[in-house]
Amino acid sequence: MLLAALISFVPLHAQTGYSLKEAVDYAIKHNLNVKNAQLDAVSAEARIGEIRATGLPQLSATATLTNNIIIPRFFLPGGSLDPSVPPDAPPAALEFGIPWQGAASANLNQLIFNGSYFIGLKAAATYRELAQKTTTSSKVSVAEAVTKAYYSAQVAEERAKLLDLNIARVDSSMRETKAMNASGFVELLDVNRLEVQINNLQTERQKVQNLIELSYALLRFQMGMAANEPIKLTDDINAVDVDALQAASAGSEVSYESRIEYSLLNTQEKLAGLDLRNVRSGYLPSVSASLGYGYNAGADKFSQLFTNQWFNNMVLAVNLNIPIFDGFQKKYQINQKKIAIDKVKNSQNLLKQSIDLENNQAAINIKNAFATLETQKRNLTLAEEIVRVSKIKYKEGVGSNIEVINAESSLKEAQTNYFTALYDLMIAKVDLSKAKGELYSE
Repeated sequence: MLLAALISFVPLHAQTGYSLKEAVDYAIKHNLNVKNAQLDAVSAEARIGEIRATGLPQLSATATLTNNIIIPRFFLPGGSLDPSVPPDAPPAALEFGIPWQGAASANLNQLIFNGSYFIGLKAAATYRELAQKTTTSSKVSVAEAVTKAYYSAQVAEERAKLLDLNIARVDSSMRETKAMNASGFVELLDVNRLEVQINNLQTERQKVQNLIELSYALLRFQMGMAANEPIKLTDDINAVDVDALQAASAGSEVSYESRIEYSLLNTQEKLAGLDLRNVRSGYLPSVSASLGYGYNAGADKFSQLFTNQWFNNMVLAVNLNIPIFDGFQKKYQINQKKIAIDKVKNSQNLLKQSIDLENNQAAINIKNAFATLETQKRNLTLAEEIVRVSKIKYKEGVGSNIEVINAESSLKEAQTNYFTALYDLMIAKVDLSKAKGELYSE
């Protein structure tokens, strides 16, 4: 009995609690965009290995079996074999070859010097750096999306809590007003007004509930979580220390190097420079060597091919390739690579300007958000006091029901405005952290 009761008490789908940091960490491990970026980094390592492999010894082996079903003929002048034959006799057609031939050989090739290969080796480390930074850039984007979705879900939940309190408060007032109406102290119109108000609050509560579900769906998506997996947010948005946040947001100059986008452009500039050097290296000669060793044999019958003697052969070759004239092909390629470098530098300057603009905008937005939040906080305090006083006046008979309803509506509006301002502040904080390159670091 006790065991059955315990089993029935355990929820079928236990919710897992996540703080903001835990939600971001989960997303870094499970978000598909991050996984694809990590796969690109693994692919980059394979590409680096491919480049290095071209400079290692290349060994290959071949085996050939040939059956000359119809042996080709070799033609000689008519009198070349028999002097007695007239000079104008038809040429002699002689078989040239044997029916069966076999050959087996191994060949070793080694690159000795090639300018493009050595430039490629230098580019390998830069290529790895680019892949790693691309992965980091993907993580920053995911961290931003998860953080904003987390705050959105928190604010929606807080709005739902406030609406529940408002509904309970208005419901209590309506019951009291109904009792007073039954006693003949207030009109039925006062009861109807409160009923209209509570109906509106319940409608808005349902809309907020739909918003909560949508916010959680978005958060799960950004985290790379299954759509039906239960999740609970453990951070409390009301616990945000606004004063500490304001102090942390003040001052501090932005560093371009701290932005992953700028760091990526620096790496791309390195690769563009190596690409230019690679084209220029095409003017240098290249040297390679090859060593071949094998056996071959021939026979009139297939059965004799493997019993007859096989003769060995060996070839050593050194190849020197000296480019002399390519029709100015590399000249125009070099011009294109120089233009590519100039474009990267222009992109760097443009990004610097964009970072400055983002930082200025984010700084202004967060200042406005602090000011708005302070104003809405004061408005909320005043609205709560107005509701308290208007209810006292109404109960004492010196105030009207309309005054109470208007005060309740103003309070609800002040509550909504407060949490909207708090959400705007948290989003401004995220944007400022991103502008400074402090949003996510490994």
